[in-house]
Amino acid sequence: MTADIGVIRAGQMYRYYLRETVVGDGRRPARTPLREAQEQAGVPAGRWMGRGLAVLGLTPGEEVTEAQLRNLFGERGRHPYADRIEADLLAKGASPKKAFKAGALGRRVIVTGVEFALRPQPTIYLLWALGDEETRRVIEAAHERAIERVLEWIEDEVAVIRYGKDGIYRVRPASGLVAARFRHYEARSGRPLLHDHLLLSVKGQRQDGKWGSIHTTALHENTVAASALYNEIVAAEVCEALGLATEPRTVTPGRRPVMEIAGVPHELIRWTARRSDQIAACLAELEHEYVTAVDDDGEPRFLPVVSERARAKLNGIAAKMTRPPKQKARPLTQLRKEWKESAIRTSGVAADVINSLLEHARAAAAAIRARVTAVVDIALAAVDVTATVFVMNDGGWFHRRHLLAEARRHLALVLRGHHRDPALDDRIVAAAIATHCLDISEPKTARGLEPGYRLYTARWSLADLTSDRRRPPTTAPDRQPPAVLNTPAAPRPADLGPGQWEIPRVPLKYERAVLAGAVVREELRSTIATRGRAYDVARHQQAAMPEQLLAPEHDDQEQGPGRPEAVDLTALRALRESRTDVEALDLTAERLRHLGDALTAAADRARATMDRYAHRDDAERQHPVREDDQQGHRPQEPGPHRGREAGH
Repeated sequence: MTADIGVIRAGQMYRYYLRETVVGDGRRPARTPLREAQEQAGVPAGRWMGRGLAVLGLTPGEEVTEAQLRNLFGERGRHPYADRIEADLLAKGASPKKAFKAGALGRRVIVTGVEFALRPQPTIYLLWALGDEETRRVIEAAHERAIERVLEWIEDEVAVIRYGKDGIYRVRPASGLVAARFRHYEARSGRPLLHDHLLLSVKGQRQDGKWGSIHTTALHENTVAASALYNEIVAAEVCEALGLATEPRTVTPGRRPVMEIAGVPHELIRWTARRSDQIAACLAELEHEYVTAVDDDGEPRFLPVVSERARAKLNGIAAKMTRPPKQKARPLTQLRKEWKESAIRTSGVAADVINSLLEHARAAAAAIRARVTAVVDIALAAVDVTATVFVMNDGGWFHRRHLLAEARRHLALVLRGHHRDPALDDRIVAAAIATHCLDISEPKTARGLEPGYRLYTARWSLADLTSDRRRPPTTAPDRQPPAVLNTPAAPRPADLGPGQWEIPRVPLKYERAVLAGAVVREELRSTIATRGRAYDVARHQQAAMPEQLLAPEHDDQEQGPGRPEAVDLTALRALRESRTDVEALDLTAERLRHLGDALTAAADRARATMDRYAHRDDAERQHPVREDDQQGHRPQEPGPHRGREAGH
């Protein structure tokens, strides 16, 4: 995930932002004016953005001053020009109380804002760091446009102002939101990491002109969808402007592939992943301590297996434990020179490749676009999206925002860097809800009646996709069954230490979700209305699909009996031009048998698990805890090829 979220509170937390974030994550010298400190650090001044600026007398792109930041984020949500407003009224003879109240934006709040940290994919900021000046400007412009689009989506679809008793009434901010954007160039490790910190004020104006506070829970709930939108837009902007294409790259086996710019060597991503390697080493030690932990009676505290939830928590601990101190910020010109020299010396990539990285990426893009045409089938996309969200959310319950995030990921996978209709993700979600989802909401409050909080599950029989329609066993969230379900977890050999013993882990869900989507597609294929020929979209877009779904096929193989015809690229391009959906996906009998066998094995293992742990004493059981709504869309954990600086 490339959009992280944090809360800004008045007081010490705000002072942290004013001391470090606004000057490129360096250390702002005491009593140094903000703009002077930014110039010394070599980072640009912060800029205002958002549709709500006009109401406050600000303009988009205007420089952010220290006084404005202090009033809006540090003084519990006052007007950016509160000092001027108060001074003018006092000069006119107004009472201090009235003058102070005039500079307030509604009630004073403790949580004054929310911070989004947005960064492009590693291959994009590698091109930004190692390319020429023109490439750098293009990527920065694409990065800015993606942030603007995400903020517009939050203003239109996410942000709500709560008011009334217990916040029962909710309205969209009539005039939009206000945000301050600060750009940084490097990570804590000193490696390139183009990213912006977007400080979003919680203050918004209602239709009646009164000021209220944005509901921050709604922002947290939609962070994954915002991240997917940012990823999709920034990749499309960069690819269209520079003639590039994206490809899926597997970071962690069994997890969702990451869409990266094709043609950028893996070794360069590894070169940026110094922090990820440190976190991975620390994580191995923490996992070892976790599975061997015992209580006072010498009994294991947890089952000897690491669940996804436990591993995510341990990963966060590892990121904090290995976090290095922040370095002094340096000008971008100096950084770009040092980065290129370091990449040539230590990355293992040839100097001519690094010096002509954009040309290599363009050549890879030409090969991809010669064989892959961007064709989106809404009907099939709805199946894939629903199946993935359904399987990856424990219990099969989900909200619209989960479908929306998955739809955007699906579009990024299929379009390979092409622009798309801005409403296409909403159309896929609407098709998924109408065709494949069952509304199981039992709202007890007005909030539950809102479309965004309706609760859904899939219409299909779970026997086709999962092991059982029942809820998971009533054990504690971290007390998960062993990875090998029919035998107890093997004890750690006494002569092996952390990093040498393979820690047993619960199998990941994404691969299972891909298989489930393929099975449902095949079952529904005969019911989908087709127009003309049933084009083999899956084979055509094979390079964009996960390897476990489609086995590689080569053009030099002879056409065997029962094999689908070669793809008619001319017809597909004409189909795309006419905006007609492709509505059929052919799977060979061999592929379908493979998918069915894999799902049957997964179902048998899950049933064995439930039977094994069903006899636990009630005293050892805990009430099933339903994890938060973001559980089905966790950020991808750092792996050995992850360029993102986790824990930044």
